[in-house]
Amino acid sequence: MTVTVFYKDDVIARGSPADFAAALRDLGPLARSGDLLAFDDDTGRQVDLDLAEPVAPRPRGRPALGVEAREVTLLPRHWEWLSAQPGGASVTLRKLAEAAMRSGRSERECLDAACRFLTVMAGDRPGYEEATRALYAGDRDNFDALCVLWPSAVAEHARRLAWPKDTF
Repeated sequence: MTVTVFYKDDVIARGSPADFAAALRDLGPLARSGDLLAFDDDTGRQVDLDLAEPVAPRPRGRPALGVEAREVTLLPRHWEWLSAQPGGASVTLRKLAEAAMRSGRSERECLDAACRFLTVMAGDRPGYEEATRALYAGDRDNFDALCVLWPSAVAEHARRLAWPKDTF
């Protein structure tokens, strides 16, 4: 997971939480203040960062890899197809999920991520509602004009989430 961390209205970190967790821990009480917010760069959702000291490594095995057992409900014909695949159902489902993740987010998922981010960071700022309407209408010029009074890091991150293929 890649996250972007804001302190008030400025980006202070971007990347994997493991890359900067130690630096954020060193901030002490500031790291626990309400002014420090982190957002998942794929979904735009606010996330909690685990700033606790790392614990001793777990023993080897599947739990150490993060493997989780969950229930999947499929029709009999789906189970038949999965069981006929090389490696069985688990391997096939993992491959399908990985392929879908590599294909990237849809345009709608990108816009939704930007909207979730803006709700937290700009929901009380002037032009917020109009900017979200412009966002979903694909009117980038109007979006840019409406967020000109916002902190530049907030507007820039919203653009990165909404239109990830563009460079700003």
